[in-house]
Amino acid sequence: MEEPPIFWSDHEDIAQKLYEKFGDEYDESKIYRIRFTDLLERVLSIDGFSGTREESNEGYLEMIQSSWVYEWRDNQK
Repeated sequence: MEEPPIFWSDHEDIAQKLYEKFGDEYDESKIYRIRFTDLLERVLSIDGFSGTREESNEGYLEMIQSSWVYEWRDNQK
């Protein structure tokens, strides 16, 4: 069954996909230090992501970044 498309407002789904893709390569401090331009490129590279570069904004990227940290923390238990 095919997964539904992911859009910018799906920050928790994006964070989960980023964790699945990068795992422990990015710990909490690395996630918080990532440039938004780099985060944008990583989000755009996610399989199933249907948003566009033009639809992104700082608010979405901040939510994705903090959700990615929470996803990383949850997987450290």
